[in-house]
This record gives sequence, C-alpha cells and structure tokens, in this order.
Amino acid sequence: MMDRPRIDELLVHAGSSRYMLAMIAAKRARQINNYYNSLGDGLGMTMEEFPPPLVTTRSKNLLTISLEEIAEGKIGFERPE
Repeated sequence: MMDRPRIDELLVHAGSSRYMLAMIAAKRARQINNYYNSLGDGLGMTMEEFPPPLVTTRSKNLLTISLEEIAEGKIGFERPE
C-alpha cells in the first residue's frame, strides 16, 4: 500500500516526461471510473473493456489509484513511432 508515489518514481515509467505521465494517469483514471460505473449500471462489461484497479489502496481518488498503479509498474505505455 502506497500513500503518494513520488514524482521521480513515476517519471521512470513515463519516459521522463511529465506530460506523458499526466496523459497515462488521466486515461487510466477514466478507465477505472468506467469500471465502477459499469458495475453500478449492471451492464456486464468485460474486464478487457474496463479493467478494475490493479493495486490495493486506501485511496478513493481515481487519479491517485492510477498513479499508484504506474509506480508499481502495473501500467505501461508504448510511444507511437
């Protein structure tokens, strides 16, 4: 369980770009939000469409959850060529 991932720990996973880190974290936070919304709507979405949080955390803030996932290496990205 992690409380606030440090920026230097996060930048390693985002190619040393703060902008890329923000984009990755925001996109993942939206995916987590969609996962929770699909549970409440009973839509029966698949895990591939809206994966649940990949870390155990005390935080209820979706952006914090996504940053913790990035810090633990659960979320990655591929830079387009």
